[in-house]
Amino acid sequence: MTQTLKKYWPAGLGLAAFLLCTAAFGADGAVEDKFKWMTFAVFGAIICVTMYVTYVAARQTHTTSEFYAAGRSVTGVQNGWAIAGDYLSAASFLGIAGLISLYGYDGFMYSVGWLVAYITVLLVIAEPCRNIGKYTLGDVLAFRNDPKASKTVAALSTITVSTFYLTAQMVGGGVLIKTLIGIDYEVSVIGVGILMLSYVVFGGMKATTWVQIIKAVLLVAASILLVLFTWGQYGFSLPGFLSAVVADPKVQGQVAKLIGDAATNMTPEELGQRFLEPGLFLKNPIDQISLGMALVLGTAGMPHILMRFFTVPTAQDARKSVIWAMAIIGGFYVLTLFLGMGAAMNVGAAKIISIDKGGNMAGPLLAQFVGGGPDSWLGNLFLAFVAAVAFATIVAVVAGLVLAAASAMAHDIYVGVIKGEHATPQEQVMAARVSSVIVGIMAIVVGILAKGQNVAHLVALAFAVAASGNLPAVFLTLYWKKCNTTGVVLGMLVGAISAIALVMVSPNMTYPLAKIAAANKVLEGVPAKDGKPAIAGALAKEEGLMAKLAVAADDAEKAKLEKDLGGVKKAIAGAKKDLDTFKGQTTSMVGLEKPMIELKNPGLISIPLGFLCVILGSLLTRDKRSEEMWDELYVRQNTGIHAEAASAH
Repeated sequence: MTQTLKKYWPAGLGLAAFLLCTAAFGADGAVEDKFKWMTFAVFGAIICVTMYVTYVAARQTHTTSEFYAAGRSVTGVQNGWAIAGDYLSAASFLGIAGLISLYGYDGFMYSVGWLVAYITVLLVIAEPCRNIGKYTLGDVLAFRNDPKASKTVAALSTITVSTFYLTAQMVGGGVLIKTLIGIDYEVSVIGVGILMLSYVVFGGMKATTWVQIIKAVLLVAASILLVLFTWGQYGFSLPGFLSAVVADPKVQGQVAKLIGDAATNMTPEELGQRFLEPGLFLKNPIDQISLGMALVLGTAGMPHILMRFFTVPTAQDARKSVIWAMAIIGGFYVLTLFLGMGAAMNVGAAKIISIDKGGNMAGPLLAQFVGGGPDSWLGNLFLAFVAAVAFATIVAVVAGLVLAAASAMAHDIYVGVIKGEHATPQEQVMAARVSSVIVGIMAIVVGILAKGQNVAHLVALAFAVAASGNLPAVFLTLYWKKCNTTGVVLGMLVGAISAIALVMVSPNMTYPLAKIAAANKVLEGVPAKDGKPAIAGALAKEEGLMAKLAVAADDAEKAKLEKDLGGVKKAIAGAKKDLDTFKGQTTSMVGLEKPMIELKNPGLISIPLGFLCVILGSLLTRDKRSEEMWDELYVRQNTGIHAEAASAH
């Protein structure tokens, strides 16, 4: 390949992705046709900036250290912003605001869980991992344990966690971009994949870092802007804002819908107050504890987060980066409270659900509202900006995940296990880039194949595997003298396998009998029973609405009836689709008619099991290398001596 091609190849890939999306711009989506040029202008600007960053980074990326760790040249402040960019996924930006808009207080609990997670990272993981001084999770474990065994199992775990998280991001990206601006699902996934590949393959960690910084700045700026418009009308008074939430008819109506019969004995003010109390979404305390354990402990075991601490030059910068990340992430999650509740009041749960059942459109619809509505120039400019930030969010997170998986494949397996640490620097960089392409193509293919699948549980599963397999091995390797190779291998395998197995028999999976029963309930309704009134099904509602529409004389009444009829027809179509999809099926993919356990997240069981297996495996066997290297590891993790030399490895 000529030098000219090398010079302009990243920009060419970015342009190809942009043109691909432009060509596939459909008529659907939240943005009207007359405003679509504006959306592409904003998208194009962000893509151009990130492509320029990749071009500059590619010229500075030549060695293994530069590719994996940006040459340890990232400052603490920069790394803090990059961690925030890596951590704040589309689920954070769109998902949490949506949950708050639909369920109030319970949605905000996700924000708290993910923020508290960084206390674990700061206190026990960040500085020691940086001081061990290489590039991957496998390097940390291999420092005092058998290198080949520990790197092999660490690589398998890294690829597993990254694949789960990656699939959820790619599918979520395809669905969200299609919902936001009408680009076909498959084209959205391919566009995300091409951009992500250009960042990782050519720019390595340096390009990925700066893309994540840019994305984090845009995300925080967009959120602050929306909060200023939303909260400003209440004089930036928290009591005034919350009082408005309680008194809002849309909020009261949503609570009444969620709690059902219990709403009949409550005043409107009590219904509004219920929105600020727990229990509307997270109803099982044990499940909440299990989810909390996975979120708090899983973050400290996520491979793409751990990699970020190898990019800073000193242990002080590692600590500083976590503090900055906590401040940025914490500030953002506080903003989600105003975004979600602002959307609940100004947009309303009914409209949000009509576009996306999970509520993911709450933030974008709020942006469109505060700008003047769907017919205004400013409203669609705000929506275009939020859509572009969502796109940048997905691409940046996917780039970090691909880099983590590729590093495990190239550095741990190829260089560490196959080559026995004897690969030349040129071979290492080439292996890293080839692995990135393989992982990137795999991500695109899996994302397309998973179209239409419910992959929300994959995010929780990724955190559960990281908390059950990775964290016990890393934590006990760093802090327990008797920990050895057998314990690490056993703990990682049992922790990961148990987490996956428990999810496969949990309510997260699809159970055909339950789907069929729910579809029939939607169509036919619920008969009167035990003194409870009957609930009309969608078919009966459709018939009644059509009869009313036939005799309606007022235009406003006709418009309302037509809108209601459209919602009912949509529900009927969805129920019939489920009946056709699951016709003749009775069991889940693992042969169960109903869940074996009620826990949606397996952390409560799999995390203690992972720790127990590391402890038992270490106590029942002896490992001379693990014992002999303990003193050196103890000094290194507390002082950082020779950490810089390791990066030149």
